[in-house]
Order: sequence, then C-alpha cells, then structure tokens
Amino acid sequence: MPYTVPSLRSIARFALGSAQVGLLPYKTVDAGQPPSCPNPQLSCHNTTAVQDTCCFNAPGGQLLQTQFWDTNPTTGPVDHWTVHGLWPDHCDGTYDANCDPARQYTNISAIIASYGKTDLLDYMNTYWKDYAGNDESFWEHEWGKHGTCISTLDPNCYTGYTEQEEVVDFFQKTVDLFKGLDSYQFLAVAGIYPSTDKTYTSDEIQAALSAPRGHQVTIGCRNGALDEIWYHFDVSGSVQTGEFVPTDPDGTKSTCPATGVKYLPKSGASSPSQTSAPSTTAPSTTLSTTIAPTATQTAPSAPFSGKGYLNVQTGGSQSGCIISAGKWYTTGACATFSAAVTTSGDGFTLKSSKGGCSIVDATLSCDASVTSPTVFTNINESLAVDGSTAFYASNVPTGSTQGPVYTTEHSTSLEIVWQSV
Repeated sequence: MPYTVPSLRSIARFALGSAQVGLLPYKTVDAGQPPSCPNPQLSCHNTTAVQDTCCFNAPGGQLLQTQFWDTNPTTGPVDHWTVHGLWPDHCDGTYDANCDPARQYTNISAIIASYGKTDLLDYMNTYWKDYAGNDESFWEHEWGKHGTCISTLDPNCYTGYTEQEEVVDFFQKTVDLFKGLDSYQFLAVAGIYPSTDKTYTSDEIQAALSAPRGHQVTIGCRNGALDEIWYHFDVSGSVQTGEFVPTDPDGTKSTCPATGVKYLPKSGASSPSQTSAPSTTAPSTTLSTTIAPTATQTAPSAPFSGKGYLNVQTGGSQSGCIISAGKWYTTGACATFSAAVTTSGDGFTLKSSKGGCSIVDATLSCDASVTSPTVFTNINESLAVDGSTAFYASNVPTGSTQGPVYTTEHSTSLEIVWQSV
C-alpha cells in the first residue's frame, strides 16, 4: 500500500538485524566501479520488463528524496530542512521494504569513514538528524528499509566490488540530491516563511515547491503544520551515475489541509523579516547530483570581451572547462573562446575554433553551422542565458569523456566562469 505522510513518525522504531561488521573506521577502503550504462532507459517509462536491473531501477523505479521540518524537538539548522531519506517506490506508488536482511548494517558511520568520506559524514551529522537524538539508528533504518531495495545498488552490479561500498553510494547520492533541493529557500522566494501566527494554503506551498522543478511534490502535515516534503524522480540509468529526472508523484499522497497550513519556526528561530525577497540561488553541489537550483536573477555585469577560457565550477570548485565544441571536459587543455560585445552593448556572443556558439535544443553547441549565435550575458563573472547562470549536465565527465551542457534541468548543476587570457 502507498506511503502515508509522515511514515517515520507513524511507526515504532524496530531493531535492525545483527549484521554488524568489523570495518576499521580509520582505514581507507578502495571502492570498485558501479555499473556502466551506455544506453540507459528511464525508469517507470518501459512497456516491457527490463532484465538489466543494474542499469534500470526496478521494481522501485520512482525515487523519492524526502525531507523533514522538525520543530518539536528541533533538528538541524533553524533555516534549513533536514534529510529524511531516498526511497524507491514502485511506479504505482506501492513499495518494498527491508529487501536484504543480510545487508541490514548497524555501523553506518564506520562504513562511511572507512571509505574516507569524512565530508559526507560531517554533512550528515548536521543535516541528516534524528528527532529522538539517535542519528546512527536513523541512518541504519533508512539504509535497511529503503537502500537495500534499490536494484542498481545490488553488490552484483559492481565491478571489483568492495564490501559495503553501495552503502556509501546510497548516502552520498541522497545527500547530493538534498543539497540541490533547498526547500527553505524555495518557500522563502515565494514569501512563505516560518511563523507562529501566519498560515498558508496547500496550493501556495505546492506552487512554491513545484516552480524550480516544474513538477508537483508531496507535502505532509502533522496537526495542520507542514513537516515533510517528498521530491519525486524517475532515473535514467543507475542511482550511482544515472540522471535523476524530476516527475510528478506516483499517486495522491499529500496530507495537508487545503487552507490554514502552519509553517512553524524551529525553536530558537525568530520569524524572518519579509520586507525583501531573499537570494534565489540554491546551493550548488559536486558530482552528478544537484537538481533544480533556482536561477540567479541579478542584473547583468559588463559583457565578456576579448579572449578567455570558460571554466566549469561545481560546488564552488573548478572542475574542468568548456572545450571548442561546447562540451564539458575535465582533463586536458581548455579551449580559447572569443567574446564579442553586441552592438547594443547588452550582451556578447562567443566563438571557438569550431565556430559560433549557440543554445540549440537546450544544449550548448559551438559549430561552423551556427548562423545566429546566442547572446549571452555576464552575471557576477558567470555565463548567463536569459538571465540565468544555471547550466546542467547528466553527470561529471571523467577521463576522455566530453559531456554535453544543457540549459534545462539535469542531474548535475554547474556554472561557467570566464577567465580572460
């Protein structure tokens, strides 16, 4: 039967299996390779059974990144939602649970630390919090109940599999998705703030949360107060390396009233000033994970001109650059681009050794066949199209792979920064 919101609060915690393993938390373990999926299919869109469930999530084809807003007791930062989990729903809204008793691990922190993922663990200690104060038990619950049911995380899907590496992939992917889904910011942009006396309609909340992704979400209330959000995705390829494609919920699940919905402040937080709108830029992340950051909408700066490189940044750090064909490359030399200011002075066009650069079918392309180059703008030294600095890729290219760059929503969020040469 379908989930009911909120699921975690409505069930008693249970003792997980005794599959405690003896990994040493200070010894870094080398991981194997997740499945290679050169021609992935989008989950929940097949008409016949797909046999390769290492590259096709089944039967749990719709993945839900779920979040909490805990106010009594408070968990996490006062201006940020916290992680609930990553759940594999069947495409009809039903689901499996606790799919592999042999992998009901009870040492999640040790597993993550053994793979050298201290940054991941630090983030979880801040943003993946248990309302009862037992984070480790919460993480064990989420992995055992939901993570073991994700088909593409099966140990048999890995090449050179190292014990429990799929656990790290599960928590890393969940966190990376969460980083790109800043619910507090999405709501604040629409003027929806935590308050002890103001209420909202479900339609207002739904509109604010749907706007950045173009798809509905599931909202959950307890005693008339908003406390859960579920973001729904279909996945092209594996959970580890595939593309998370936003989609609508697999059934009607929201449990908030139509009107009078409370959005209570966390303890110790005052109601924020609503005299001006906050920044609309959601946090960017590394790897193939960030979904739907809100586009930057500040005024353009002076147009780029002369010659330069187009460096790619993810999570605030440089990760390769754009090469002459307009694709993202993380190894090797960067291409030199020429920026020419338009006659009006409002923007600029770009040209590489391959030809003019344009957005064609929502994809950056530089080619001799381009006759009408796109007019770009500069926003805070980042390349912008139609007032937005948000670009996307299906994943982070590695080795000699060259990745297409999109202006429409894909798994990896990136910005393109100009460097004069």
